[in-house]
Amino acid sequence: MLFKYKGYDSTGKKVSGSIQADNLLIAKAKIKQKKIIYTNLEQSNLGWYEKFTFKRKYKISAIELATISRDLSIYLKSGISLLNAIKLINERYKKDKKLAPFFESMITFLDEGKNFFTSLELQKVVELPEFYLQSIRISEDGGILQGVLLELAIYLKEQDKLKKQISSAMTYPAFILVVSVFMVGFMLSFIVPKITAIFEHNDQALPEITQFVVDAGNFVNHNYQMMIIVFFAIIFIFSYSMKNFYGFKYKIDKFMLKVPFIGKLIELGELSRFAYMNSILIKSGVPVVQSFKMGANILNNSVIKELFLDASQKVVEGEKLSLILDRSKIYKVDIAFIQAIAIGEETSALSEVLDNLAELYSEANKDKIATFLTLLEPMFMLIVGGIIGFIVVAMLLPIFSMSMS
Repeated sequence: MLFKYKGYDSTGKKVSGSIQADNLLIAKAKIKQKKIIYTNLEQSNLGWYEKFTFKRKYKISAIELATISRDLSIYLKSGISLLNAIKLINERYKKDKKLAPFFESMITFLDEGKNFFTSLELQKVVELPEFYLQSIRISEDGGILQGVLLELAIYLKEQDKLKKQISSAMTYPAFILVVSVFMVGFMLSFIVPKITAIFEHNDQALPEITQFVVDAGNFVNHNYQMMIIVFFAIIFIFSYSMKNFYGFKYKIDKFMLKVPFIGKLIELGELSRFAYMNSILIKSGVPVVQSFKMGANILNNSVIKELFLDASQKVVEGEKLSLILDRSKIYKVDIAFIQAIAIGEETSALSEVLDNLAELYSEANKDKIATFLTLLEPMFMLIVGGIIGFIVVAMLLPIFSMSMS
């Protein structure tokens, strides 16, 4: 728990700050050790909104973590101590109810003599990625914290940039899709029944496709509430199953890798992420075996993740990663990736090769995503136009029959 205090130090100067402790008595003892006479001591809460959530830790965004990492790197490069660097950053986030307690907690731990990694691990305010924590641990031990923080900042910023590009590009196609669904629903619910009434009044036999559209319109008109409930229920069940049932997620991930074009996008993205993270970890001094395992744990696709986790276990036994990937029956990754890894292993320049691979696959992935999103808009238009055209033709056929008779 985090406690805030106000009081006077040994020189009589008014001071205030925060301290991490398991309970109030321990907090009092720690303040006494600092030779501070406190006038006010109370537990610091994360904010009223935390009382209404099951998850206590704040999941920090990639861009927030990238900004903090970059600023820390700059301060450390300038010769400022880690504690003072965090104090400087804390001044900027004092009004942030989510991050202010995080920095106050960090200052408390560092002030007590703990190192950066331990402070990050012990704080209970912010949830940090495992690869980030391990990179900090190794780089701090190796005395290269400043450089690794900068590398992590670049990586996190690139991931955030890619995510925003995809979200931005998907906005218009998503808008078209939503409007189209409402248009089709409106036609089936309101337009089709009115036209159908004309046919029923004339006792005219309807063509099969017209009858199909009429039945679809009646179904939507009488069951739209249930359809909405079922739609959201399916989304909830699917999301819950993906998060909580590994077998289900594995089958979906395996299926997605087999989908033309989409599967290649997923593979390129995962290989790029794995290569870049391992490049950073190996540069940080992390042993290759441990690096592969940590790199695999940041992957999203469970099939490719299992492939690299299995490979990391076999690397312990002395096998080469390139040979393991080439022989693996779990999934066959891009042969160019395997060959590049083999060159890196032979030349003892694995970190540099992985760095180049990360850049290569990242650029290839961006190009494919751009192509996919460019094709997505006309594809949606074509599908929706086809559905609306089908409905219009189905309604016109009986009208032509009436005019001819």
